Amino acid sequence: MRLAPLVTVSVLTTSSVPAAITPQTNFGIAGLQLALGHEDNLVRIETEIRSLARRMPWVRMIMLGELATFGNKLSAAQPMPGAAENFYCGLARELDLWVIPGSLYESCDGATFNTTPVIDPKGKVIGRYRKIFPFLPYERGVACGSDFLVFDVPEAGRFGVSICYDMWFPETTRSLASLGAEVILHPTMTNTIDRDIELSLARTNAIVGQCYFVDINVAGDQGVGRSLVCGPGGEVIYQAGGGREVIAFEADFGYVRRCRERGWHALGQTLKSFRDNRVVFPAYAAPAAPSAALSALGPLELPQSPYHNNGE
Repeated sequence: MRLAPLVTVSVLTTSSVPAAITPQTNFGIAGLQLALGHEDNLVRIETEIRSLARRMPWVRMIMLGELATFGNKLSAAQPMPGAAENFYCGLARELDLWVIPGSLYESCDGATFNTTPVIDPKGKVIGRYRKIFPFLPYERGVACGSDFLVFDVPEAGRFGVSICYDMWFPETTRSLASLGAEVILHPTMTNTIDRDIELSLARTNAIVGQCYFVDINVAGDQGVGRSLVCGPGGEVIYQAGGGREVIAFEADFGYVRRCRERGWHALGQTLKSFRDNRVVFPAYAAPAAPSAALSALGPLELPQSPYHNNGE
């Protein structure tokens, strides 16, 4: 499945720029591309998460594909908090992990949203992101979200969340990057012939936002797999096949920040150019809004050698 536009913003942090970090800037993330059916998959998912936690103790965050838990049946919608979300909260607390359970259909005040909860290692839901662009006209009966969500992981960096069809609209990633997101977590459910195009979009979103873009699809009866993890230059870190795969990697936040400051391989400093350009785009009728995260990147200038002091 995939999802429409943004109005308000949830920034779950005490700072207007990405969190302060220690010299250790690597952070272990694992995407679970699981071959699941369109039914209650909680037992299978729990087994996979527990297995990963045992095998790879360096992983601090686990994420699933879109609607992995119950498939794309609107009849499976639950309120939040609710039974499924509470299940994931208990698992996160027990295993001391960040858990991003793909997404779930959320029932709220007579509407249904495609919603991704963000659960911290204490088992607390620190935020919920409602898909802004439902895959219309196919994802019928699903309401559009209106809020962006970014959150800080202490001693690591800032994360943002989007869901499937959101990435077809570059405004979503640009907005998350402007809010300081250095890793975008992007659960997906795609079972159609356009997956190859989505792979190009994932790479494009990574370079447009100068961020990691973690696009985790479902497999089996739910989707075609081919999950993709990209770095801030649009480079492919890993591309999965069509079946079950565990995709574990370390996000290097120091690397993201160097790319944003100096450009990928000291080339394009795209976020700074976007920040500094005063063109009023016809689609928006306003220049870029002020952004504390983009302002903190420093001036747009030619990178210098880190081994010389003022050219001396």
